[in-house]
Order: sequence, then C-alpha cells, then structure tokens
Amino acid sequence: MSEHKFPTEVIDLPSGGKVYPKDSPLAEGKIELKYMTTREEDILMSENLIKKGVVIDKLLDSLIVTEGVNQASLILGDKNAVLVASRILAYGPNYTVEVTNPNDPEQKVEHTFDLTKCPFKETSKDVDYTDNSFDYTTEIGKNKIKFKLLTGVEETLIEKDLKQSAKFGYSSDITTRLRYTITEVDGDNKPETINSFSQNMLARDSVALRSYITEISPDIDLTSEIEIGGETVSVSIPLTVTFFWPQAGK
Repeated sequence: MSEHKFPTEVIDLPSGGKVYPKDSPLAEGKIELKYMTTREEDILMSENLIKKGVVIDKLLDSLIVTEGVNQASLILGDKNAVLVASRILAYGPNYTVEVTNPNDPEQKVEHTFDLTKCPFKETSKDVDYTDNSFDYTTEIGKNKIKFKLLTGVEETLIEKDLKQSAKFGYSSDITTRLRYTITEVDGDNKPETINSFSQNMLARDSVALRSYITEISPDIDLTSEIEIGGETVSVSIPLTVTFFWPQAGK
C-alpha cells in the first residue's frame, strides 16, 4: 500500500516561541499541521475518547507533524491557537453555533463566527519570557516567587489531582493550579514549601497573581461582539467537540 502525503500548513503561535527551550522546535514560534482527514474524523467519533475527555488532545496529536512536538508540549494559549487553526484547515473559518446572551440566559441566538478574525494576544514587551520562568512579588505578603506558564503536561496532572480531590468531596482547583504554577518561594523550590505556600497564600495575593498570569499569557482571543435582542454583547466562542462538526448547509 502506498503512503499518502497529506498537505500541511505552518502556523504562527501567540507566544512567538519565547517560552520554549532554545533547542525546541517550538522556539521558532511556529508549528506545522496537516489537514484533517477521515482518520481524524474517526477520532472525533470515538465514544471512548469522548468519555475519557481526551478526544481533542488525541485529535491535535494526530494533526501536529512538527517532529518531537505534541499538544502536551504547548502552553495553553498556543494550544488554543492550534485548535482554531486546525478547525479552519478542516472545515473553513465559518463556525455556526448557538450563543446565549450573557445578560439574559433565556435569550439565545444562532450566530456564525469568522475564526480568522480571532486575534492573537501576544507576549508583553515588558516581560522576559526566557525559559518560561517569571518573577513576581506578592503585594501583601511580600513573598518573592517564581512561576511558569502551564503546558498540556501540567494540565493533565492537574486534572488527575482534581478528580482525586472530588472523590473525597472537596474542590481544590485554585490551590492545585498554584502548586503546579509556582516553582519557587523566597528562594526555596522544595515541593513541600510550594505546596504549603499554595494552600496558605493570602487570598488577595492569590487573586493578584492569577490576574497577572492571565495578563501576560499569550493566547488567541476567543471573544467576539455580536448582536442579541437588539443589544451588542461580548461573548466567548464555545469550543467543544461540535466545534469540528459544522452544521449541514452552513
């Protein structure tokens, strides 16, 4: 059987590759994707993968052709950009979906988004992204910490930890994410120190840190202004498995 050669596209990443090691293929700020085929459609149809919650990850792994790279290598913002680019390559830029008015949950409208108009939120010129290590001093506690932007590797570990916590009937989303995000506290990088700090961080400092991380994180902007019920509102473009199944005739 002859080997098929599929067309590919090289796309830009919001991070510009600045957060990745210099010897990483991602350091150039680009990634190569192949066009989706019926093989990937089979992945999307897999009930087993859907139930496990890994269908999108498996899809992206199948589409990424840059050697030595998979979706778990990417920081979340870059992964979002790859997801959108994959959808555009597969079915085009028009995405029709039902949207709820954020000001009136009872009010819904079907809207078609042009995914090519989703801009990048790029890296900040005032921040050093080298080695994916960032310095931050908390305002109230005056703790000097270092943190990193999470990749798919950490997101998978966080998800496992959260599921384990849920079995015991409690939520630990904030403390768990801080534990994986913070890499050093006042010069101490021991896991027990980071764990203790994550669980006892002052609430105001925690909110400020998480806000700062969001501020400097490169991403793709998946919000859009649309008209619902005579008013213009800002909505988030829903990204679900149905993102890859455009409605017939649209």
